Amino acid sequence: MTATTAGIGGLLREWRQRRKLSQLDLALTADTSSRHLSYLETGRSAPSRSMVLRLCEALDVPLRERNTLLLAAGFAPAYRESSLDAAELSPARAAIDAMLTAHEPYPAVVVDRWWDVVAGNAAMPVLMTGVPDHLLNPRPNVYRLVLHPDGLAARLENPRQVRDLFLERLRRQVAATGDARLRELHDEVKTYPVRDDSPETPQPSSAFQVPIRISSPVGPLTMFSTMATFGAPADVTLSELAIEFFYPLDDATATVLRAMAGH
Repeated sequence: MTATTAGIGGLLREWRQRRKLSQLDLALTADTSSRHLSYLETGRSAPSRSMVLRLCEALDVPLRERNTLLLAAGFAPAYRESSLDAAELSPARAAIDAMLTAHEPYPAVVVDRWWDVVAGNAAMPVLMTGVPDHLLNPRPNVYRLVLHPDGLAARLENPRQVRDLFLERLRRQVAATGDARLRELHDEVKTYPVRDDSPETPQPSSAFQVPIRISSPVGPLTMFSTMATFGAPADVTLSELAIEFFYPLDDATATVLRAMAGH
């Protein structure tokens, strides 16, 4: 739902219901009355700009959608959306470059809100080897790269587990944001066939439920990942960037990754 298809009252109600809050719960968090909130949702009252922003904060609305709510209420957007090449984002770019380089010889990738790849470090080819052009152009998408049968899925040793993990993560993101493009991505990748030629065996005891196990010419690689985001961003582009760092889960994988990078 966008500012062109719903007024501010309907958008506020939609976000409150998405967060599973009652009007009283939200009113207490936003330091207002449930009666006033009810008037806002039904259109009997119009919110001020500060009230829209206060409710967005209480509802943990992403910056892109905060701008949508402000527009629906008749106000100008509060958060700019800069190109990653813009001068004002140069400190962020420098930080990203430093983190990517420091993580080598292990892979790391920068993605946007829709899991499109923005950048990667020199170790990423270990995950991209053999991926056909149609999954790389015009821009690679992590979910297509991993789950498409022509992509990394062909080399995964635990494809069902990875698929379930990725789809659940995407479902949670769709539920949290209501983003139509993410929903379309989920519906697309959910239709990809799952390889059934390699039965999966129970995982050894590990701190991670679903490690990523990949076949390679030098043997299996077993990795886990962590995500990093920027704290307190005030730019839509910056708020939607995430860096995924891949780490070896065993000594053999670490040795192989270091050897492949010439370390």
